[in-house]
Amino acid sequence: MPLLNKTTSAPSETPSPDLSRLRAALTVFFALDGFLFAGWVVRIPAVKDRTGASASGLGLALLGVSAGAVVTMTLTGRLCARFGSRPVTVVCGVLMPLGVALPPLTHSALALGLVLLLFGAAYGGINVAMNSAAVDLVRALRRPVMPSFHAAFSLGGMIGAGLGGLVAGHLSATRHLLGLAVIGLLVTAVTAPTLLRYEMPAPPAAADVGATGRRRAGGGTRGVGGLVMVFGLVALCTAYGEGALADWGALHLEQDLHAHPGVAAAGYSCFAFAMTVGRLSGTRLLERFGGTRTVVGGGLLAAAGMVLGALAPSTGAALAGFAVTGLGLANIFPVAIERAGAFAGPSGVATASTLGYGGMLLGPPAIGFMADWFSLPVALTSVAVLAALAACIAGTTGRHPTPGSAR
Repeated sequence: MPLLNKTTSAPSETPSPDLSRLRAALTVFFALDGFLFAGWVVRIPAVKDRTGASASGLGLALLGVSAGAVVTMTLTGRLCARFGSRPVTVVCGVLMPLGVALPPLTHSALALGLVLLLFGAAYGGINVAMNSAAVDLVRALRRPVMPSFHAAFSLGGMIGAGLGGLVAGHLSATRHLLGLAVIGLLVTAVTAPTLLRYEMPAPPAAADVGATGRRRAGGGTRGVGGLVMVFGLVALCTAYGEGALADWGALHLEQDLHAHPGVAAAGYSCFAFAMTVGRLSGTRLLERFGGTRTVVGGGLLAAAGMVLGALAPSTGAALAGFAVTGLGLANIFPVAIERAGAFAGPSGVATASTLGYGGMLLGPPAIGFMADWFSLPVALTSVAVLAALAACIAGTTGRHPTPGSAR
């Protein structure tokens, strides 16, 4: 079986009630993560005004989120291996709401950057922990349900951004984010007992996971590490596109295609909505076509969509291209993270997540530099290039069989 495909078949029996409850609870945590992060993002302008930070000062302060997340991801993988992914998820589910309330309480760019280090640490931690827990649950359910969790993250983000837009004119950033913190703590308090109470078949110990990975890779620990890096590179290619479209999509529509600002703002919404729809259908796609075909097909679809989105002569065609890109990229990141976790446990999730997050950080500045050298439409075609690269990597990896697996 190709390395990106599941090594388990769909179960013939209905999942146990305990596993169903665990899946629901974990889905809530994914949605909460997206909800809180989007709520913070839409209030960045208000926080900038409150701190009096310059554009460059704000940019440096925002690096705190990235730095905190990247540093914490590796540590979280070790904590998950020692204490379990679900308890670490709950702890981070408390820390992240507390962190989101802090930025509007600052009065300088330096203080904001220090606070965002803490927020970024909680954000990076919960992403590794809940993805590790999801990998364990996918193994227990014997179904490729990973995309459904990431669909919940996308839905939570859309709700958080929409709510933020509605209340921005009525509530200060302090009250808004404090309200989100209260909601987050309440959701965690209600959901955590379910996540911690019910048991599922114990995942293999770290040594067993490594041995399984070595057998699948046909090599030693170095082979497993190489595979995890490959999955991380696939995740990076996907996240690069998400970051690029989030920061540059609207500007491309308004500046290059002369779209109305309101229409231009809808560009990322089209992308995000299409990605959510794609993830909601991801389990069926994986069960029908397998991981390799899903990733290869998605990468090629995203590449075609982004060429259209970047080079189309009209706003309507560009919006259609953004939507096609979202559909194509939707399931690549979840599959890559799940496979990394299946081969190397929480450390694999941490490594692949760190690389993927790095892609999201790399996208916006890389697009900016290329836009200065060439043009913004040409720069955006780099999203298509990396999507095609993800498809090529998946196709090449998929040619190597997995010893001992069902074909």
